Amino acid sequence: MSDTKTMGHEFQGEILKTVRKGQDAVVDAIQMWADAVGSIKPPMPEVSVPFADKLPTPGDLVTGAYDFAEQLLAAQRKFAEDVLQATGPLYHGDTAPAARKTGAAAK
Repeated sequence: MSDTKTMGHEFQGEILKTVRKGQDAVVDAIQMWADAVGSIKPPMPEVSVPFADKLPTPGDLVTGAYDFAEQLLAAQRKFAEDVLQATGPLYHGDTAPAARKTGAAAK
């Protein structure tokens, strides 16, 4: 099983490396496009939007969305692990229910 697990990690690593290469290529292409457009676009007039300084920046929006997604994924992982722990005795032939902490006792 260790060999299978190692192969799985290597395969995941290769997938992540391939994804990252693709992402880098897209970012490079977007950077070239932005540079080209930036050199030919006419100057834009200043636009005053009330309370614009109170709006989040695009970077803040991305950070907030990924922070939330990270928390949601962690909660889903905990849920899946708890389900596996609760059903573990069914897979191992045990008849006694697994001891489980719930609510405040789990924290």
